[in-house]
This record gives sequence, structure tokens and C-alpha cells, in this order.
Amino acid sequence: MSIVELKMPKMGESITEGTIINWLVNVGDTFEEGDIILEVATDKVDNEVPAAVSGKLIKTFYNAKDVVEVGTVIAELEAIEGAVISKVENNAPTSSNENKESQKHKTPKVSAAKSIKPSKQNANTFISPLILSIAKAHHISYEELSRIPATGHDSRLRKSDVYKYIEDGRPYQFSTSVVEDPTAYRIPQLTFDKGQGKIVKMDRMRQMIADHMVYSKHTSPHVTAYVEADLTNMVNWRNNNKAKFQEKYGERLTFTPLFVEAVAKAVKDFPMINVSVDGENIIVKEDINIGMATALPSGNLIVPVVKNADQKDLQSIAADVNSLANKARENKLGGDDIKGSTFTISNVGTFGSVMGTPIINQPEVAILALGIIKKRAEVMETENGDEIAIRSMMYLSLSFDHRVVDGYLGGSFLRRIGDYMQNFDATREI
Repeated sequence: MSIVELKMPKMGESITEGTIINWLVNVGDTFEEGDIILEVATDKVDNEVPAAVSGKLIKTFYNAKDVVEVGTVIAELEAIEGAVISKVENNAPTSSNENKESQKHKTPKVSAAKSIKPSKQNANTFISPLILSIAKAHHISYEELSRIPATGHDSRLRKSDVYKYIEDGRPYQFSTSVVEDPTAYRIPQLTFDKGQGKIVKMDRMRQMIADHMVYSKHTSPHVTAYVEADLTNMVNWRNNNKAKFQEKYGERLTFTPLFVEAVAKAVKDFPMINVSVDGENIIVKEDINIGMATALPSGNLIVPVVKNADQKDLQSIAADVNSLANKARENKLGGDDIKGSTFTISNVGTFGSVMGTPIINQPEVAILALGIIKKRAEVMETENGDEIAIRSMMYLSLSFDHRVVDGYLGGSFLRRIGDYMQNFDATREI
């Protein structure tokens, strides 16, 4: 073990002192190289100071709100045996205010990833210089980096998070890299009267969701088509069999497994829906993996995946759906649970919505929104002529990427899903 002095870093040419905002690591706590140890403020910006070595905090000489001159020793760290001080500038701070002031995005371009430098518009205070250098060495784009689950303090990425992600096969890898381009699209910097209220900072997952939504809308020209389906047979069959199903298989029978089953059949019928775009190439996926947009206790969304849904019976699909839903509620979803989806469904009816216009889950090319099932008076054609009957109806909305999915393909696929649901076999055995 060796002792390393942590000094107040220089945060600008004219900066001679800094104010300690907060120690993010307590005395006795261990940390990894690149983890943020403390936050420091100057008269210009707030900064985060990363650890230049892995080890333990053994002593602090100053407390929060203390003003300290640049170069003064503020703490002592015990470096782990064999640790080498990072080449990152002597605990070079990362500016949080600087990140918020930028105006430029970067454009996704098809090429080998050459740079992981984040656009300042998308930058956040959780990515340390060390993490950026590791990502650059492994050609990890910022879009990809921003989706890695973080285990550090305040949801910050740690070195071990990135290496584990690499070992897991980089499930969020895109074939595109984010590069500087002066002609790139820009999100306008809005100036408006904020009125009375409070500022709530996005947590890391909300930032990831926001970035991914903007990325998707910029990447794919979205078109949304709608159909309605009569789910009376499906609803009646489920009501009559859900108790038997749980008794026989030990699994709850919600509508979701029935929806996943119908969608998987339709995807198998229309393989050009089960694709991703790679530059000028279309990658047709062999596996049919259905993602399910799921709400977390925090209010954020995540997309667990039913793998090879077309090859599973209803019992297996229900088991997967229930297991993934339970893990999501308990915040126990693993990396394998949320990777590999080829088509996503979003049950907006859960919240009472009649229909939706969902945003595509990249790098997929379509996403289905399922509205609320409502009983309505419908005109039915019978042998005795038209009759009015009470039916369980639902609207289905399909958003698709018009680069590769034309109206005929998208409309036909959506109608096929509706037909599978509408023509459900009410005499089906469990």
C-alpha cells in the first residue's frame, strides 16, 4: 500500500482557490480509479474531482464549504497494491455547468467508431475522463456508453461497469458512431420565462431515455398506422381460464403473454419487420425477441425481453413475462434480461390510453402500442343481417421506420396482428 496526496486541482487559468461542496466518498470507503471523490465550486463553475488511483480514503483535511487554495493537500488516499496513478490530468475536474451550456449535437454516421467524445448537449456529469479514455480505447460510442448500467455513487459509471459491459458482449452496441459534424442537427436552446417553480435534475436513467428518444426520432422517419381489433374471444377465454392456468402452471395469465404470442406469430409472417438498418444494409434477424416496455418503481421505463418468443408456448411466454415483470418491480433486471430485442410492444392501455404514437426502440424498425380494451356497441354482420352487440375492442398503433418499412408492409403487418388477436380460438385448451 502507498499513500497518495489529493490536492485541490487547478480549474482554470485565473482560478486560485476552490470551495469544497461535498465529499462523495467517506473516510474508510474504497473507490476505483475514475470514481468521483468530491465536488468543488469556483466563482465560475462547479466541478467533480475523479480519483487518479484505486484505493481507500484514509484522511480528509478540509470539510464541505471550506475554501482551499489550488495545490493544497485536501486528503490522503491509500492506493491499492500495484495501482498506477492514472494518466488523466492530476485529478482533472469535469465541469457540470460547462456541459449544460453547449449547443451542438453530433450526427450518427456509419463508420468504425473513432471517437466517444460526447456532444456537449448530451453530456452529463457522470462520465469521468478515465471512463471516456477506456471507452475510446474500446471504440465505444457515447450513445452506447450512456446506456451502460452504473453502480457508482449517484449512479455514476465506474471502470468496473465498463469492463463488465465489454465482457458481457456489449449488448447495446450500435454500428454507428457519434462524430462531430458542423451540419449536424441541433436542439434549439430555448429561452423562456420559467415562472415560479423548482428545478428537478434528471436522474441518469431519465437522461438515457431522453437521449435515446431524441436519437431515435432523428435516426428514423416515423410513420404511425392504426387498426382496431375485436378481442371479445380472447377476453372471454382468458376470463374463463386464468384460474385454471395458474393452478396448472403456477403462473398468472395476464393479457401480455397473449399479446406477445400474437405479435411473435405476425413477426414470423413478416420477416422484414424483424430487421435493423446498418448504413446501406438491412440486417434480417433470425431470432424473434419481443421487448416489453415496462414501468419501473421510479417512474422510468425499461424494456425487458422475451427471447425466441415464436418458439415458445403460452405457458413459457407467461413464465418469462411474469419473471421479467417481477424483476423490474424489484429493480433486479440483469444485463441479459434487457438485451437483444428485435421488436417492442408498449401496453399504453395499462394507463387508460385509447391509443398511442410510440417511438421506435433503436436499432429496431417498428414498435407496437396497445390501447385499453373497452366494451363498445358494435354493428355485427350475422346470417340474420346486421345486429348490435357489446364487444371488447382495442386500438393498435404501429410506428415504423419509413426508410425500410413502406406503408403496405407496415399496414399489412399491423392488420395481421389484429387478425391473430381477433380470431383467437375461444375453444383453445390450456
